[in-house]
Amino acid sequence: MQTYGDPNVSYAWYAANAGAVTNKSGRFISSHIAHTGLICFGAGANTLFELARYDSSLPLGQQGLVVLPHLAGLGLGGIANGVFTDTYQLLVVAILHLILSGVYGAGGMLHAFRYEEKLESYPESSRANKFKFDWSDPDRLTFILGHHLLFLAAGNIQFVEWARIHGIYDPAVGAVRQVQYNLDLGMIWNHQVDFLSISSLEDIMGGHAFLAFFMSIGGIFHILTKQYGEYTAFKGKDLLSAEFVLSTSLAGAAYTAFVAALWCSTNTTIYPVDLYGEVLQFKLAVAPYWVDTDTSLVDGAHTGRAWLTNVHYYIGFVYLQGHFWHGLRALGFDFRSVGKLFDNLETNETSLN
Repeated sequence: MQTYGDPNVSYAWYAANAGAVTNKSGRFISSHIAHTGLICFGAGANTLFELARYDSSLPLGQQGLVVLPHLAGLGLGGIANGVFTDTYQLLVVAILHLILSGVYGAGGMLHAFRYEEKLESYPESSRANKFKFDWSDPDRLTFILGHHLLFLAAGNIQFVEWARIHGIYDPAVGAVRQVQYNLDLGMIWNHQVDFLSISSLEDIMGGHAFLAFFMSIGGIFHILTKQYGEYTAFKGKDLLSAEFVLSTSLAGAAYTAFVAALWCSTNTTIYPVDLYGEVLQFKLAVAPYWVDTDTSLVDGAHTGRAWLTNVHYYIGFVYLQGHFWHGLRALGFDFRSVGKLFDNLETNETSLN
């Protein structure tokens, strides 16, 4: 991280991961595992919370639910015409996530307290040593990136195969059906710009199948190859750092949050009306926001679509600010100079008076 030339910098408690994992590859892994545990706990707890509030006599999309509509979209809970017929499946999903959160939490503590804080401390021949990294070493980082891409590809394959074998919810028929992916490269190419308007589940699964293939090729490439030629400034020398990687990661998270917000606000294929409520209307005041168009909602109530869209947009906005902040730090900008500027202006004003 940016230390402003101080090699012995110390981090305050609010710096969180900066002090815990910077230049400590073993601790980096433990934080990833622990964060996964938090995500699992949040998913399980929110599922139980929404199950306790679910009312089968009301349309699912009008109950302000977020997790249950996603599970319904995956064809869980015996969903039919927007109504759950087997909530026991949803309870199982919730409890399973809570159990896994404990497993991940234990794994995070195991890596934090029992294993080495730096993977380079293990023998060169060990598997752990292969994943040691230095922020300025592009060969090692591209090796690790390759494995990340393979896991993302596996996630896409899992989703495509789930839709093909088990089935997902199709709002056109109001039921769960098996969906065969349409791996039409022409269709995928043509939907680069208007992907928000996709109305075919087969096309959506085809896009995910293509992503699985594309990420697999990218993963293999990054694992097997190294930098070609000299590692120059054009390739990121003197820029590649923990601060820079964090900056680009936040940019990617912001982009996906914005896409999710825009898609959720209007698309009714992946976000069916009977699961998420009516499409939203875009408004612009001090900042962009989306409002419900369903006139049957009780005062103060919101659809799940409204919650998802607005929360994703504003989280994406915060991520984007983090991207700019850490990106400028990676480029060497000293934010302390801003405070000094105001101090100088105040001093000059005082002397003039």
